Amino acid sequence: MRIPRDRSFDASLAMLMDGYRFIGRRCRRYATDIFETRLMLRRAVCIMGGEAARVFYERDRFTRRGALPVTTLKLLQDRGSVQTLDGAAHRRRKEMFLSLMAPDAVERLAMLMAREWRARIPVWERGGEIVLLPEVQDILCRAVCAWAGVPLDDTEARMRTREFAAMIDGAGAVGPRNWRGMLLRARTERWARAIVQAVRAGRLDPPPGSALAVIASHRDDEGRPLDVAVAAVELLNVLRPTVAVALYIVFAALALHQHPGWAARVRAAVQTGEDAELEAFVQEVRRFYPFFPAVGGRVLREFTWHEHRFAPGAWVILDLHGTNHDPRLWDEPQTFRPERFLNRRPGACDPVPQGAGSHAKGHRCPGEWITIALMKEALGLLATAMRYDVPEQDLRIVMSRMPAVPRSRFVLRNVRTSVPAVPAA
Repeated sequence: MRIPRDRSFDASLAMLMDGYRFIGRRCRRYATDIFETRLMLRRAVCIMGGEAARVFYERDRFTRRGALPVTTLKLLQDRGSVQTLDGAAHRRRKEMFLSLMAPDAVERLAMLMAREWRARIPVWERGGEIVLLPEVQDILCRAVCAWAGVPLDDTEARMRTREFAAMIDGAGAVGPRNWRGMLLRARTERWARAIVQAVRAGRLDPPPGSALAVIASHRDDEGRPLDVAVAAVELLNVLRPTVAVALYIVFAALALHQHPGWAARVRAAVQTGEDAELEAFVQEVRRFYPFFPAVGGRVLREFTWHEHRFAPGAWVILDLHGTNHDPRLWDEPQTFRPERFLNRRPGACDPVPQGAGSHAKGHRCPGEWITIALMKEALGLLATAMRYDVPEQDLRIVMSRMPAVPRSRFVLRNVRTSVPAVPAA
């Protein structure tokens, strides 16, 4: 069957201009979940929707190798990382990451973030105005490094935060943002390699079970330790994505500001320990606001979907943002409505902000539990540990910018510590 083909000879410029909406707009234009186009002069098949997500994340159907531009791969994963592996090698490496995600370990990371955040509030009180995004990035960098067993002094923490932030900001860009991210990534990799080498030489003794200890000692199916460069990449693949959660936390703060009714409900949920409303709010932030626009794969074994034959090696791009806003899956998808998750548990393929399918057997992001825990903790801090004003600012989210973020990065003014209410006598 001949699937619709995008009218342009090459849609690379259109993808940069449309950003997160590129695939969704064309699926609506052609009344389909699948169409063909050219990106960077290469043939690509774009797909969208819950069924497309199930197809894309079926075990051992796709490889991530050759599915991302080299600069994006370098900033987000890099060669030799878990996402570039397939089959048994991928599953063994994935087990290493999943071993770090036990509930008590995730809770400890959230508590470390809360400790850093509370220590920062008095500084913010003296600062007049603060920009939330870089502040939260710094908090998360310090917290995740402490959690991972990576030593950092204050100067190093500021340096690493700048590097991780540049990688995140440059991953979806073409030009100076991407070049800066690439330049700083090289410096970060040298630092990470030195840390892994120090552990293996006995000069550094990270806590047992910490990310640094686990990655430095991990062995493959043949009993060989990871190459130092690969171990450094995997360490960064724990640290950098955690810093990226700052984007979601800023979107959560924006949602509290723009939806005061739900802000009151979140505050009450934190104070009473009612997790259902907090969970619903977090899931809707993850569904509604832009994070990863799409994910690419190369077909490993031939299959047919929508009467289209997918040949081995074919480049396929799944629209994550469009699937999270698909009206067939979501009632009023362009409206922020956390209540939709009060009576609906997230499924394997809805929503898909960090991938779909199985965490253990597929390529779904193993850090999803960390993301949710950190967002909940941050909401509690924003709602009950501090008070602040939100001055006039440019809160527009430009959907052609990847990653998207409010233009102002969310400015707070007149921050002060929240004083607990004293019960009436």
